[in-house]
Amino acid sequence: MSKINHPKLTVEGEYCDVRLYVRDDKRKRELPALWLRERAPSSDQIDRITQQRFINSHQFDPDLRLEFAEIGSSNIQLRFSDGYAADYQIEEVLKWTRARYMLPDTVRWRAGSNIVPRFDWRRVQEEDGLFEAVEAYLKYGFIILYNTACKPKSICDIASKFGYIRKTNFGEVFEVKTKPNSNDLAYRAVALGPHTDNPYREPTPGIQLLHCLVNETSGGLSTLVDSLSCLDELEETNPEGFDLLCQIPVTFTFADKDTCIAQSRPIISTDSDGQTTGMHYSPRLDWLPLMDQKILKSYQKARFQLSKLLTDPKFELQFKLLPGECMMFDNNRVLHGRSVFDPNEGARHLQGCYIDKDGPESLYRYFCANRDVIN
Repeated sequence: MSKINHPKLTVEGEYCDVRLYVRDDKRKRELPALWLRERAPSSDQIDRITQQRFINSHQFDPDLRLEFAEIGSSNIQLRFSDGYAADYQIEEVLKWTRARYMLPDTVRWRAGSNIVPRFDWRRVQEEDGLFEAVEAYLKYGFIILYNTACKPKSICDIASKFGYIRKTNFGEVFEVKTKPNSNDLAYRAVALGPHTDNPYREPTPGIQLLHCLVNETSGGLSTLVDSLSCLDELEETNPEGFDLLCQIPVTFTFADKDTCIAQSRPIISTDSDGQTTGMHYSPRLDWLPLMDQKILKSYQKARFQLSKLLTDPKFELQFKLLPGECMMFDNNRVLHGRSVFDPNEGARHLQGCYIDKDGPESLYRYFCANRDVIN
């Protein structure tokens, strides 16, 4: 077969040994026969409504080959060594090769970046406003909503706009206000450093919402920090320590009269490609494993350096969350905290809840599919 060209696709090879390649600005990648065959578009292979396969792709021959390929104006004719042949739409093939899961690129930020994505809750009721809020959340890891209803449990309406509320031992909605003899320091007037909520839980809550009902104190400022920015600097300045924090698990624990939860995991989280996705971090709740003294010293140096980065003013946003405002943030990427406050100055009452991480991701993909918004 002669070489066939397309602005982004190229067919190379001879009969029974054909290869299809995709090109972008950075590289040329082969689209393997097995990868293409699994995405068979014909109605005898895949259900149009559910997009679930009728066939079991796990039983394909590992040596499956592409025997024929011809690129047309909008489709590619493909034939495989198992006898299957079909027309594949070029745009569909290109869409499959784009950024993972079709989500917007992550945008790292620092306190001085002037990035505070704020959205009027009334506009978020409209499709365009909701899409803008979801897209910003996926990019920056947090958003702040204002003009929300300033009444108890209205956080449920906010959370349900983005996903499904996950109930924990703290309830469907938890109250963040001073409680004597409470089972968590979050319910005291003390300062809380940057942390992940519930790192002892499997899975850890993906997204947290905190909704302000009353805030009459001069303290109690909310803090947010993009852990990805801090981890970039840690990896650059202390790569050995960064690797230790990726590899060595610590044990996070929580216990009260009704509950005893523990989970061991590394502080730094990575995905299947080895890319940093965030952290499980809470100095109030973690315990070191027993390890060699030399390794422990290196580990502690990295942990010490990371703790300084997370509270460095160049990284950490600090602001007063006002009544009617709600912040929503990725519980692993964007760590949150607050400054100390005096409950005698006045009331400070926030309500919180958790939703799963896939809620906004699902919304974004839905909007992309239905609005022709392709990343």
